[in-house]
Amino acid sequence: MLNDEELLRYSRQILMPRFDIAGQETLKSARVLVLGAGGLGCPVALYLGAAGVGNLTLVDDDTVELANLQRQIGFDQGHLGESKAQSLAERVLRTNPLVSVTAVNERLEGDALARRVEEASLVVDCTDNFNTRFALNRACVAAKVPLVSGAAIRGEGQLSVYDSRREDSPCYHCLYPEQGNEDLTCSEAGVIAPLVGMIGAAQAMEAIKVISGVGEPLVGRLLILDAWQMQWREMKLARDPDCPVCSV
Repeated sequence: MLNDEELLRYSRQILMPRFDIAGQETLKSARVLVLGAGGLGCPVALYLGAAGVGNLTLVDDDTVELANLQRQIGFDQGHLGESKAQSLAERVLRTNPLVSVTAVNERLEGDALARRVEEASLVVDCTDNFNTRFALNRACVAAKVPLVSGAAIRGEGQLSVYDSRREDSPCYHCLYPEQGNEDLTCSEAGVIAPLVGMIGAAQAMEAIKVISGVGEPLVGRLLILDAWQMQWREMKLARDPDCPVCSV
């Protein structure tokens, strides 16, 4: 049940007939795991927290550096040297003290990652390395937890939703082979600041759609953004019948 303060705080969402109180209550009961508290993780956490997702867990083992402030909008000069996960959790709570936010200041691997995924209603991948992405995908497929995946570098971004609860949904491994991919980070290739906000906001929107059941999420579709031309392209994604992760 929503109390009076929640009804007022989320009134602009509740006013939408398709969303209504039922959609808001679904957000309140959700448990979302966000891996990465950087350029993508900041807008994801801020929007989901502000929208009323009841339980957020933010995971990042890094600290805030000066070069982060160009694009990681959850932080300011006063956060330099502090934990990203903890600082972002505190920032979300300043926006909306009605939600619960847990900061995990470590890199999740193995059983620890699997446990966190199993506890979640939905996972949002805001990381920047393939090893973590593949491990997270395997954990989500095993636990049948939907995964909202986003990436941004230079002036290009992409996002999709992988939902192993659906028989027609591919997984991340169906799109990318685990061998032959090399990490290319923003510190090496650069990134334009608003791009991560655009992709992160879109990830938050996809998360809300999956949780609430309102709208059609990007399952089986990959959106690719060229920010310099402001062009979105959509690719259809099919499940790989020989995928070693989701077709076993």
